[in-house]
Amino acid sequence: MKILHLSDLHIGKSVNGFSMLNEQRHVFRQIIAYIQTEQPDAIVMAGDVYDRSIPGIEAVRVFDDFLTELALEGVAVMIISGNHDSPERLNYASRLLAEKKVFLCGTFDGSVQRVTMTDEYGEIHFWLLPFIKPSNLRGLLGEQEIESYSDALTVALEMADIDDAARNVLVAHQFFTGEGEALVRCDSEMNLVGGLDAISAKIIERFDYAALGHLHGAQQAGAEHIRYAGSPLKYSFSEVWHNKSVTLAELAEKGSLTVTALPLAPLHDMREIRGKLDTLMSDEVTSLADREDYLRVILTDEEEIIDPMGKLRSVYPNIMSLDFENRRSGVDIAEIGLEAERAAALSPYELFSEFFLDSNGSTMSGEQAKIVRELLETEASE
Repeated sequence: MKILHLSDLHIGKSVNGFSMLNEQRHVFRQIIAYIQTEQPDAIVMAGDVYDRSIPGIEAVRVFDDFLTELALEGVAVMIISGNHDSPERLNYASRLLAEKKVFLCGTFDGSVQRVTMTDEYGEIHFWLLPFIKPSNLRGLLGEQEIESYSDALTVALEMADIDDAARNVLVAHQFFTGEGEALVRCDSEMNLVGGLDAISAKIIERFDYAALGHLHGAQQAGAEHIRYAGSPLKYSFSEVWHNKSVTLAELAEKGSLTVTALPLAPLHDMREIRGKLDTLMSDEVTSLADREDYLRVILTDEEEIIDPMGKLRSVYPNIMSLDFENRRSGVDIAEIGLEAERAAALSPYELFSEFFLDSNGSTMSGEQAKIVRELLETEASE
């Protein structure tokens, strides 16, 4: 069975004041073309369909057009909500659309929604798990011991009747991390302080394929079969080196998996250019790439320039950011002040959690977290 895995569409997103809707329409056309050539059996969207919980009218139209085209291809479509989506809005008309093989799972009601499909090897169970917080589970089950995101996911999956002898696919939108693994993170993601939303990928190792959303860089989390598809477009300058794609996962008999990245080409790329004003505006440089790309420009001129943005935009109309790199711009005191202010607002445990995640690329184990809490409590009582 072929599964086309995509996530983090963020329809309606603006980057530095520039609407991404035309860019999104462009990559959606490429995705439809891949469906026509690769002929997958199922499409899974692992959350963050929209960029805001209340999307604009044009964003809704873009998604409606995309979903309609997917439905016309006759392929099963499974969609969960992410942390940017409104679960209730995304869940609208879910029962009606299920008759058209479009399965929407926006809200979590205490059970993990299952969609079962068959191929020549038998049944494949798709488990649709929208973004959940610990408070979601406490509200549903009244279990006060559910304190962390890891607790919440563990309890949610324990409630599902999963037959490990069958083939199972998880569709989820959470921050799963592999042990000792440094995952690529981006400025356009919504991050919790200190990685408090991080969950060990060991919790979902039992699945034959885990189609994840949340991180914007395509990558695996702990194992080849646990994967983030990444966003289809670059949504921040921390992503300029990403090669955006959608993921094609092919499941044969139990234990057989092939993963292929299908590249996506943007209408206009997002990139950085650095140098002196006259050099960057020269024909030699401007001819190297599309002038209408979304740019972060870093000027290295030492002398003061009058209206540098106006001059640059006469050549590069889609400049998103202009910075200076010279002797006069050496240290950003304001940025240092903001970091100090943010750090001062954190608890000692949150500070250590963030340090541990940055240093090791993964969160503390339950035993490590317990030791740190006990040490901090001892220190506070002395």
